[in-house]
Amino acid sequence: MFRFAAQNLLSRPVRSLLALLGLTVAIMGMVGLFSIAVGIDDTLNRSFNRIPGLAAMQPGAPIPLFSRIPTSWAAEIATVKGVRIVRPEVWARAQLVDGKPTFSPPRLLFGTDIEPTLALKKAVYRDDIVAGRFLEMQDIGKMSCVISQSIADAFHKKVGDGLRVDTYDLTIVGIYKCDSLLLDVAIVMDSAAVRQIAKIEDKYITSVYFEQDGTVPDAELIESIQAKFRGRNVGASSGMNLLSSGDPVNSLVNAAATMFQAQSTPPAQKSESESDTPPPPEDALDIRSANDWGKKIQELSSDLDIFLYLMTGIGVVIALLSILNTMLMSVAERMIEFGVLKANGWSAWDILRLITWESALLGILGGASGCGLGWIAVQIGNWSLPDKLHLYASPALLLFSLGFSTVLGMLGGLYPAWWAVRMSPMDAIRRG
Repeated sequence: MFRFAAQNLLSRPVRSLLALLGLTVAIMGMVGLFSIAVGIDDTLNRSFNRIPGLAAMQPGAPIPLFSRIPTSWAAEIATVKGVRIVRPEVWARAQLVDGKPTFSPPRLLFGTDIEPTLALKKAVYRDDIVAGRFLEMQDIGKMSCVISQSIADAFHKKVGDGLRVDTYDLTIVGIYKCDSLLLDVAIVMDSAAVRQIAKIEDKYITSVYFEQDGTVPDAELIESIQAKFRGRNVGASSGMNLLSSGDPVNSLVNAAATMFQAQSTPPAQKSESESDTPPPPEDALDIRSANDWGKKIQELSSDLDIFLYLMTGIGVVIALLSILNTMLMSVAERMIEFGVLKANGWSAWDILRLITWESALLGILGGASGCGLGWIAVQIGNWSLPDKLHLYASPALLLFSLGFSTVLGMLGGLYPAWWAVRMSPMDAIRRG
């Protein structure tokens, strides 16, 4: 039956090829589109599954870059039971790197306290050095930096070279590689050096990263820290310039951050004279785990998933109509053949299997070619834009696409097969 079905498709090569091309393009588009969503999930897993600790930052800030909290709070967090070690952080945007604007991808300055960073059990950047070394105690207060492999490749740098950030000359002491678009954008320096470049006051930091000692559950630890700072005020909004001024892009980002924080701030509560009960104190810290960050980003990308489903659905409908048209024309041309086969003892089930095999073969071949071309397109995209794009055509996605294509081909042959088996041998010969 399989050989007979293949011969029937080969006997009409042009029509079979057109149906095959339609299905190939649809499955290729499906692989390409869904590799975006799978790539986002893969990036999140690579980025956040390697960060076991918790991060404390200003409520309402989407990322640490837009946060500011008093520096003294880091020492207070260290006194909470269940906290093993605390690392204050200062994040800022690098406006110019070697005289070039950093728009896409962005380049961020990550200021870290070196001593607690070296004491962490696990530390991104420190544990990902591929050349040179990480920051050491001798780098405190100096313009030493560790850059990602992607930054080194983009600016043709190696360990020992100089790197000019804004108006400051840095010395590259190490190169790291995290294989993550979210992490490979940082220039890691001592926090004092970042404060000097970004004009950030000593009394403010952007966030606090801390490791747990395992004696207190994370939920209980988070509540203890939030309760300790609940009702406090981080200070006036002018206390820290989130991004250095003087750049219109930075001014726009600062304005956006201010608007975001204003929108996320609850409306003013009534005074005690206007209300019988005083308003509950607000949390002064937002504490999140790496998994929380991943969930937040996945929520933001949910609209993208809807768009991908719609675009893939359009391609699937086109492919289904293409197969349906091909099989209908094939059945219409072979009515006499089906009548003769029935007259010679073929059952309706045999005719149904023959047509289903033909449409299934179209689905299998179209799916295989679509998956192959889609995978190649994904690799080309990742190779051509390594700093801006991460697509991932996973084995699960390719297998699903191949199975989906096969089922789609079989569905396209159901109606033509049902039409053929309903006719008697004489009706089929007369119609032919």
